[in-house]
Amino acid sequence: MNTSHSVALQNFTQKYISQWHQQTGLPPASTDLYGVPSPCIVRTGENWVYWEPQPFPIKDASLDKVAAALEINLQGDIHAFYTTQLAGDMKATFRDITLSLVQVWNEDDFIRLQENLIGHLVTQKRLKLSPTLFIATLESEIEMISMCNLTGEIILEKFGSQQRRVLSSNLTNFLDELVVVIEPQG
Repeated sequence: MNTSHSVALQNFTQKYISQWHQQTGLPPASTDLYGVPSPCIVRTGENWVYWEPQPFPIKDASLDKVAAALEINLQGDIHAFYTTQLAGDMKATFRDITLSLVQVWNEDDFIRLQENLIGHLVTQKRLKLSPTLFIATLESEIEMISMCNLTGEIILEKFGSQQRRVLSSNLTNFLDELVVVIEPQG
């Protein structure tokens, strides 16, 4: 799947890896993923893992189960975002917002991600909010960056409320504007 969004994600990932190498001489590292198996792991430290992205292992993977569970169609971009690669979450900034881009770490994580997206969408449906699909977390646990499922815009939203601010017209532009943040481990 070589769409503009998957290319933009791969380009950002390569920038992320390059900057880790430049600043630390090592691949990206994560303490959060320590002890969690993944084909991405290239080395293990005292309480962290070093990782590199891997091709997504499931042929023709999609978020169709999420769509079917809620009987809605999902923006096509979101399928590519979550099924282009396996990788660790990546820190970045978008203008003045520091975020962690959500990625899939292994096949079990892909199942968990789909369950979390379903839970998120069910909550929105119950609260009569338009559907969104999260793509990044923030320090604040009540705010996140999501894709609006109606328009494809990337928004900053407050969970469970109508507070939403458009950040970018689409996923590709959003990914292209991200700036890598490196936080060396150990």
